[in-house]
Amino acid sequence: MRFQKKVALVTGASRGIGKATAFKLASEGASVAVHYSRAADKAKNVCAEIKSKYRQKAIPVQTNISDRDAVDRMVAEVTQEFGRIDLLVNNAGDVGDMTFDELTPEHWDKIISINLTGPFNVLWAVKDGMIKRKFGRIVNVSSIAALAVRPDQLPYAAAKAGIISLTKSCCGPLAKHNIRINSVAPGAIDTDMLSEVSPEMVEHLRSTTPLGRLGEPYEMANVIAFLLSEEASYITGATLIASGGRILIP
Repeated sequence: MRFQKKVALVTGASRGIGKATAFKLASEGASVAVHYSRAADKAKNVCAEIKSKYRQKAIPVQTNISDRDAVDRMVAEVTQEFGRIDLLVNNAGDVGDMTFDELTPEHWDKIISINLTGPFNVLWAVKDGMIKRKFGRIVNVSSIAALAVRPDQLPYAAAKAGIISLTKSCCGPLAKHNIRINSVAPGAIDTDMLSEVSPEMVEHLRSTTPLGRLGEPYEMANVIAFLLSEEASYITGATLIASGGRILIP
């Protein structure tokens, strides 16, 4: 198994891509810290399934990743429980669609804090331990919204573009400590977030994706697991696009 005896922290792991990733890593031998913000019951259920189905250790950890002190406490809790963090998946985020005319500075601050400052906080909290041990594998979840204009997603797109830049900028300093950092840019994925979108928009997303369907969370988990694994041993600072071809649509 690719992640036997490894410890993973997956943010936003109570649902969607994060949940699928937690299951994928556990299925391949990792102990998993399942981060959540509000959905305590869902996170506990993810941990229970990891323990029963994959026979791996799992703990739920709650924090607001925008709060730096709270993130430090979360990382300390995971480290105390498992001894270290080998793998980090920065997945937690929120789209928060809003038109240009409706957008307020307060909404900008909220979306940027969740989607850019939050992942930075988690990365900064785990990096010292990885540097000390000379080992770490990090995947930041961006979006194709960072790479192509998407209506009504100004702060989200800016934050996700920042994630790609953060990944590139950290590549060199971390590489000398045997720490690889990459990002993945998903397209339209069939997660709970789509429940906030009209059926007409969901159908538009499906019909305008060249593969003719939405992506599944497990497909993103497979990509993330690949980037974390030693199969990707010569890949760092990269962004892997997984969009069913949707990145090509204007």
